[in-house]
Amino acid sequence: MQPINGNGVAKVLDSENPEFKKGDLVWGMTGWEEYSLITAPYLFKVPHADVPLSYYTGILGMPGMTAYAGFYEVCSPKQGECVFISAASGAVGQLVGQFAKLLGCYVVGSAGSKDKVDLLKNRLGFDEAFNYKEEPDLNAALIRCFPEGIDIYFENVGGKMLDAVLINMKVGGRIAVCGMISQYNLDEPEGVHNLTRLISKRVRMEGFLVSDYNHLYPKFLEMIIPYIKGGKIVYVEDTAEGLESAPAALVGLFSGRNLGKQVVAVASE
Repeated sequence: MQPINGNGVAKVLDSENPEFKKGDLVWGMTGWEEYSLITAPYLFKVPHADVPLSYYTGILGMPGMTAYAGFYEVCSPKQGECVFISAASGAVGQLVGQFAKLLGCYVVGSAGSKDKVDLLKNRLGFDEAFNYKEEPDLNAALIRCFPEGIDIYFENVGGKMLDAVLINMKVGGRIAVCGMISQYNLDEPEGVHNLTRLISKRVRMEGFLVSDYNHLYPKFLEMIIPYIKGGKIVYVEDTAEGLESAPAALVGLFSGRNLGKQVVAVASE
């Protein structure tokens, strides 16, 4: 049996790879285990150790780059545009919303609990947010929040949410398809009924993988580090203590139990 792999932060205890030496702090693909033997490293040295190391599983790691690439590169945002983000309190969504606010956009997010909605509006600076579980009509909720329509949709959910968004897109809108968490565990994926709106509204809908944009990581760091140190961006983590808590933390993602980026602290420094 092999351990599950995922994004982690670690300290090198010994290395035969000349790129890494004992004591280096690294981030990238590691095992869900206390000690890993990594023979084909997909690892990067931690460039800034004066921020929480857990940030390299989130805002300074894959989720941060996903938000950066998806919003700036795929969505081509402009100041003043109307931006909607589903699963907006998660590891990626919370950053997309803050990037959009820094650009001067009007930003609305959806989430699955009152606590998450409060987080979006009161801590992360979203203009508006709603609990999709309490909305009997998602189309009506979007019309309420976007009476003139949506320029940019950052897609994390799929299914009924995507169908409702398609009705409310503006002409020339853009949809970045980051994920579709509502569909992953279904025996039969839900159909989408409003795709003809892509034609009539001339909407561009594009899926992407963050790995296609890894070359932009230095540029991303130049932007994000001053924002973090200047307090202009907040990053919310939900930390589970101990490796034994990892399975429950993973399962909890699919029921929305986490508030912010789910992190498992395997060991302290």
